Amino acid sequence: MEETQTNNLDFNKEILTSQPQTGDNGQNNKKKKFWAKLEDKSPYIIVAVLLFSLLILMLWHRVIITIGSGEAGVLYRRLIGGTIIDYVYPEGFYVIFPWDIMTIYDAREQLIKHEFDVLTNKGLPIHLKIAVRFHPQYDLIGVLHQQIGPDYVEKVIIPQIESVLRKNIGQYDPEDIYTNKQGILSRIILLAMEETGRKYVQVDEIMIRSLELPESIKRSIEEKLVYEQQYKGYQYLIAKEKEEAKRKRIEATGFSDYHEIISQNLDEKLLQWQGIKATQELATSNNSKVVVIGSGKDGLPLILNTEK
Repeated sequence: MEETQTNNLDFNKEILTSQPQTGDNGQNNKKKKFWAKLEDKSPYIIVAVLLFSLLILMLWHRVIITIGSGEAGVLYRRLIGGTIIDYVYPEGFYVIFPWDIMTIYDAREQLIKHEFDVLTNKGLPIHLKIAVRFHPQYDLIGVLHQQIGPDYVEKVIIPQIESVLRKNIGQYDPEDIYTNKQGILSRIILLAMEETGRKYVQVDEIMIRSLELPESIKRSIEEKLVYEQQYKGYQYLIAKEKEEAKRKRIEATGFSDYHEIISQNLDEKLLQWQGIKATQELATSNNSKVVVIGSGKDGLPLILNTEK
């Protein structure tokens, strides 16, 4: 009997030890197993985190895009669609796929300076220094990016302006260009602005900073201009003297005609009447005294003013 009871107690212990543990002890065991597995895989996890962080750092500038003030963006979708030409991305913050490309353009008014040599119709060189104010046409920035690219200044603006100026200046004399005779240079500049504006760029102004000729040619032109001004001065003086002579002839003719008319219309009775009228006016004056010295042929008295 005692052996049987002892066997039963051992069997019950085995059953209890074989049953799964529950409650706090079970949870603790699960945590321990989890952290044990995590410790075993910790090197792999650290490597993965480092690789992920490195990937984020490498692709950050391709994923997070900021378009600043006065700028515009053009998106190129590598997998679908290609360049988006019907929408321009305005200022702001954007998140794109790392395989896509956002190109940012300066949409504000810009200024570039350039200088080059041009030959006139006589083969004489003119050194031009220009300044160009321009900006890309905002709604067409997508087309500009697709057909020309970000270096449109070197591909379009400068070559186009040079081409128009060379072609048109080469038809005129150096003096005509140097003096801008009849607005020749101004018309050429307007033509260059129109031609360049056809390439999705708005050219607001082309300014001539300087126009330099060979020193000998420049000196000859300046001397000629001085002589022309002197000649115009002489022509003015001659014309003035001619007009003065003409005025004097007209004046002399007027005097001659006046005396001729007077001499034809005057008679003795009219002169006698004018003398009587003048005598009456002197006699009634408050500032005069009348002295009768005698009378003339026609009986008119001689009047003297003896007040002073």
